[in-house]
Amino acid sequence: MGKSTLVTGITGQDGSYLAELLLDKGYKVYGLRRRTSMPMMENIGHIAKEIEFIDGDLMDKGSLDYAVKVSRPDEVYNLAAQSFVGSSWDQPALTGQITAIGVTNILEAVRLNKPDARFYQASSSEMFGKAVETPQKETTPFYPRSPYGVAKVYGHWITVNYRESYNMFACSGILFNHESPRRGLEFVTRKVTNAAARIKLGLQDELRMGNLDAKRDWGFAGDYVKAMWLMLQQEQPEDFVVSTGETHTVETLIEIAFSHVNLNWRDYVVIDPKFVRPAEVDLLLGDSTKAKEKLGWKLEVGFEEMIRMMVENDLRLNR
Repeated sequence: MGKSTLVTGITGQDGSYLAELLLDKGYKVYGLRRRTSMPMMENIGHIAKEIEFIDGDLMDKGSLDYAVKVSRPDEVYNLAAQSFVGSSWDQPALTGQITAIGVTNILEAVRLNKPDARFYQASSSEMFGKAVETPQKETTPFYPRSPYGVAKVYGHWITVNYRESYNMFACSGILFNHESPRRGLEFVTRKVTNAAARIKLGLQDELRMGNLDAKRDWGFAGDYVKAMWLMLQQEQPEDFVVSTGETHTVETLIEIAFSHVNLNWRDYVVIDPKFVRPAEVDLLLGDSTKAKEKLGWKLEVGFEEMIRMMVENDLRLNR
């Protein structure tokens, strides 16, 4: 029998790529999903029959206890969160409950029911926020600039606390922005690639955007889930930054997407103050030297290749 694993947030972008990876490695995969009237299965429909789903929620400690008892996991990957930064200003308390306190709930469920399980927490580059140094690495102090970033800092430190307090194998991956064709439409990369495809097909007239000068370190989600798995295969639990080490502006992202469909983006993009954040993060750039040296992790998909891949997928979906 292979190893057993429990993945929260399995229906999301990262959860779907991670589930594929774990199934390929012979794991028995249990996926925690929230009960909704319309199950969100588009990312994992192709592998759904190979996954054992457990209904639960990070806000329901009883359901987490049950999930851990049923799955008896060797590894737990906590990917669930209210993960859209923009919404965190509209729903700051909810974001704190799910993205911060939810981490404590799942850690407690593991500690009480399967304390020898190895635990991965999805931390975020948004914790660096108004970065005090560039590039950002594992020792860079946090300065979050959104309720989401603040909640992720809590989740990160409670994971460290459980590791040190209870000798649990618990670690965090501080992942910089990672995208794919499976990214939700509310995220800026997918918003741009989908708009480029729809405008090319005559289904949309314009793209409304906020700050085009913001810079991000964008990588491919399929590469990043490999780093998650590698972290839980080490002898000792440690936290790792996962990033490309390259930064691009939102404007560059738009230019690549629109150029791929032979359009001049300046003819279609409208700056809308509604999409400017109350507190902007101007520049995020990661240093993943530790992950490359200790984990043997490497990038396989470049930024431009990823954006073109996303545009092609959106052309297919919108046709």
